[in-house]
Amino acid sequence: MPTQNIQLERNAFGQLVFIDATGQAQLITPVRAFPIAAPAESIGLINGDGEEVAWIDRLSDLPDAPRKLLEDEMASREFMPVIQRIHSVSSFATPSTWEIETDRGPTSMVLKGEEDIRRLTPPALLIADSRGIHFLIRDRYGLDAHSKRLLDRFL
Repeated sequence: MPTQNIQLERNAFGQLVFIDATGQAQLITPVRAFPIAAPAESIGLINGDGEEVAWIDRLSDLPDAPRKLLEDEMASREFMPVIQRIHSVSSFATPSTWEIETDRGPTSMVLKGEEDIRRLTPPALLIADSRGIHFLIRDRYGLDAHSKRLLDRFL
């Protein structure tokens, strides 16, 4: 199905509904194939049975209305703050409490162990805190000098 013909709407319960070429409606969940490396590309629309009902190569190919619905749906399901600065760490031994600045504001997190820092496609890192929240560092080399020094002690 061409991307321009994707029809999406919300039902009375706020769930995302895909309407196929025959007019049949199905509840769907958008799933990113590469959520960190290419978050706006390669998105599958999956029905309740786990079947793919449509594929979207690039969100930018969609008309405004369905693109906005998909972006809103994925944002509500995917909570992954991006670390922009590390202000301080309580200890260089784990567990340690980190005071950080994210794209969603200042917060603190507890790093249980160094194994909770995963290297992704360079230069990205994914850090899981003690509450199960995943924090993303898109470019560890792009952090300020103070943040890089603190982070390097755990890598």
